Amino acid sequence: MSAKLDINMFSVDQSSEITSTVTTEDVQLFSQITGDTNPVHLDEEYAATTSFKKPIAHGMLTAGFISAVIGTQLPGPGCIYLEQSLKFRAPVYIGDTVTTRVTITDINIRRKRLTLQTQCIVNDKVVVSGEAVIMIPA
Repeated sequence: MSAKLDINMFSVDQSSEITSTVTTEDVQLFSQITGDTNPVHLDEEYAATTSFKKPIAHGMLTAGFISAVIGTQLPGPGCIYLEQSLKFRAPVYIGDTVTTRVTITDINIRRKRLTLQTQCIVNDKVVVSGEAVIMIPA
């Protein structure tokens, strides 16, 4: 069992990240789980007619990597996800390696809340950005 979270164990500018490579299987499973069968994600022939020219990963699949960092590393197991804003800035293609980073930008000790800058990056380009608010349980 992991150590219990305490709001006092965190500091502004503290960050953590994970790296994940998006696979065809990831996109297919995400589509099956969510029911999002948009052909831009699943059909190479269709995707070739779009501005992307080939299938792209679901934006929310990419954003899901943010949840992985928050729930497993920073703040970590036991934290409660309260809010998340997202801006999808560029497509993520199958085979892309996504580095997902969260950085603490504010700590509200009284309310036991952390505000985090959230980013997904492919080849040094931010593809998803946003802000999350996380509660640290009492």
